[in-house]
Amino acid sequence: MRKIEVFDSTLRDGSQGEGISFTIQDKLNIVKALDDFGCTYIEAGNPGSNPKDLLFFKELKNLTLKSSKICAFGSTVKKGSDPESDKMLQSLVSAETPTVAIFGKSWDLHVTEVLNITLEENLEIVGKTLSYLKGIGKEVIFDAEHFFDGYKNNSEYALKVLKKAVESGADCLSLCDTNGGCMPWEIAEIVNAVKSDLPDVRLAIHCHDDGGCAVANSVTAVMSGVSQVQGTFIGFGERCGNADLSSIIPDLELKCGCDCGVELRELKATARKISEISNVRLRSNAPYVGKSAFSHKGGMHIDGVMKIPQSFEHINPELVGNERKFLLSEVSGRGTILPMLQKLVPTITKASPETGKIIDMLKERELYGYKYEGAEASFELFVKKQLGLWSPHFRVVMYKVMDDYPAPDGEQQSNAIVKIEVDGKTKLSCSDGNGPVNALDTALRKALSTFYPELSMMHLIDYKVRVIDSRSTDAKTRVLIESSDSGVTFTTIGVSNDIIEASVTALVDSFEYKLSKGD
Repeated sequence: MRKIEVFDSTLRDGSQGEGISFTIQDKLNIVKALDDFGCTYIEAGNPGSNPKDLLFFKELKNLTLKSSKICAFGSTVKKGSDPESDKMLQSLVSAETPTVAIFGKSWDLHVTEVLNITLEENLEIVGKTLSYLKGIGKEVIFDAEHFFDGYKNNSEYALKVLKKAVESGADCLSLCDTNGGCMPWEIAEIVNAVKSDLPDVRLAIHCHDDGGCAVANSVTAVMSGVSQVQGTFIGFGERCGNADLSSIIPDLELKCGCDCGVELRELKATARKISEISNVRLRSNAPYVGKSAFSHKGGMHIDGVMKIPQSFEHINPELVGNERKFLLSEVSGRGTILPMLQKLVPTITKASPETGKIIDMLKERELYGYKYEGAEASFELFVKKQLGLWSPHFRVVMYKVMDDYPAPDGEQQSNAIVKIEVDGKTKLSCSDGNGPVNALDTALRKALSTFYPELSMMHLIDYKVRVIDSRSTDAKTRVLIESSDSGVTFTTIGVSNDIIEASVTALVDSFEYKLSKGD
């Protein structure tokens, strides 16, 4: 098996994505997650770009890693500047990382029109920057920025830049599709040309996803001879994002005969951890790691998978730490629901009367407006109730919501009063919030925390409302609430003609589901 290095740039290139803002603790937590997973390199940021990154690199010195090398990122020196006096380069050196990634221009257009220097001057600054860093004992990865566009425009000069980097001591050349517009066949052709010209040089691939081909381009480059793949763990980054390592790594390991040196069964858990820390929702249909990646709804698909899993699954989901799911709907048969029931009651069978009863009740609730395929937590509670395996941890005695219009300060202010009962004891709580559901959520938590302090670990991360029949104002409303508890996410549902009642139903289920896990 070919050994392939994994170079993660979540903390550097990923941080340039829209809406991404890491705290120092966020960055430290991501480093630990990537190190536990087994990434070869972690590009931790640009210490010369801002004070936060400088402080972060100081904190990193106190961190002991198991498998990953920390890499600092920077650029070649400016024209007329010496490495010893270049402020940005010296900030990079002060980070004291064993490996540095230095980007330089390889597209003649950028050299003459962006840097406004000659092609020879660009070669000179690449050479002296890399020679200096090698001279002080650094492992140097040279990022040939815009290499593929540069090669297509002026192949002779693009290769000259690579050769200058090698002459100056670069340990690895990273070929960058910075604009993200290359097609896989272009990547293959150009990587093969570079391998032919520089047969003994270690190469990396760095792709962006502007053309939607970053994963395919990265895999193609590896199959063409590249030995290091770069990207961000769940694909976020500037513009359309970077190559998604959570897809590339299993593609390479499971389909291309490569060894990336990672804990592949921790793939989904690592992706979810990074998405939680980054406050980025992991797409449910993300390959390998999404919660729907191995979900089946069609009757023929479910029947096929239950008989022969590979008939409708390209890999065993357990290989990447994921799991198979059969989605529920009004067309679900006993074969779909039985595996879910057997998780709760292993002795139950297709012929058990409870199975038929639950299917009938499921169809009635779907007719009313419930849709359990996206609310597995509520479905589990529903089944437990039908099987006599559940008793409520609390009862909502009453609730009341009030809104002030117009709001005194121009912002909506909602107030909620909630009364609950737990083991014969009642608790009254009131709270305000940014809208009625937020106020109800806060009031419920305040009341319940007296009895169940562990609920403080759980928080609401998504709230969706859908009007089932929009022809009148008394139409039924479906509310889905996604909650997170120590990195584990689950969804609950409520349906009613009253949006507040539907929200309360979903909220109550979310708290009950969390509490049921401690039983």
